[in-house]
Amino acid sequence: MTHRSRLTIFLVLAAVMAATRLNHFGAVPDASWAVFFIAGFYLRGSARWAFPALMVLAVAVDYVVITQAGLNFWSHYCVSPGYWFLLPAHFSLWAAGSLLRRHYHGLQPQALGLLVLSVFGGVALCHFFAQGGFYWLSSSVADPTAAGWAKNYADWFLPYLRTTGIYVAVATVAHVAIALMARHAPAATDRAAR
Repeated sequence: MTHRSRLTIFLVLAAVMAATRLNHFGAVPDASWAVFFIAGFYLRGSARWAFPALMVLAVAVDYVVITQAGLNFWSHYCVSPGYWFLLPAHFSLWAAGSLLRRHYHGLQPQALGLLVLSVFGGVALCHFFAQGGFYWLSSSVADPTAAGWAKNYADWFLPYLRTTGIYVAVATVAHVAIALMARHAPAATDRAAR
């Protein structure tokens, strides 16, 4: 993959994240988790610059949303010491996408199984860090307990998995379509040259 194509993919993913993260619970759900997973797949060799850039963008969008609402960023209930757990949370998704890329060998039937396992595992680990950091370290939870944490984890896991899964499915359909067009393009060129 060329540097230009990596940059293009990064810019598209950054734009999708910024546009959807602006209204976290809006009509169009936040694509951040899917963006980190997809970036891990396509930008696997660029983690040193792409992952930090996406993290900075995520925090910048959060800052804009919170301060535009007239609230102090540092005293907002979402920005507790647990907010720092977004680093390992989002990196879990990046790592899951990167791991999928390492084992991806083109459009083969087992690729779909690997995709499902990668998304499920990445979301489960991301949710563990993000939800756990918030649950255990924010002052929003008055009396944290292991049972309360488990219930909270279970209550929010499927909605986050569903949202991430939908965005990854859209990206997968686009990936397959582009791969099939690329596969058939040389044959069409050969026929036209004859």
